[in-house]
Amino acid sequence: MLYPKQKRILETLHQIKEAIFLLQKWNQEVTKVDDYLLSPDGMKNLAASCMLIESIGEGFKKIDKDTNSQLLSLWPSIPWKAVKGMRDQIAHGYFNIDAEVVFNTVKNDLDPLLQATHFFIKELSNDIT
Repeated sequence: MLYPKQKRILETLHQIKEAIFLLQKWNQEVTKVDDYLLSPDGMKNLAASCMLIESIGEGFKKIDKDTNSQLLSLWPSIPWKAVKGMRDQIAHGYFNIDAEVVFNTVKNDLDPLLQATHFFIKELSNDIT
């Protein structure tokens, strides 16, 4: 399936993949929510992680728009509305970020999101070649 903005979509997917890798790396040592909340470094990690989660959600929102909701539907096991909604919650929540939600996202949702991202990259790359 070819999309008019396919190269930009692929670029966004690669950026999402890199953001997921960074989130995994930065949060390797985080084992509980308090690891964010009880130290200045933990709070910095929480803020930086929120920024990447927000970027990932925004990237998927743009991809969904650019593909008329067709690409993300190829991987239905991901709750895409929640992924995009997490971006909105962080972007508009300002000082009301729930560290437990971020922790659970980082620890439970990144691997499936990375698998889906790899799938989309492969699918779109095959269309180009």
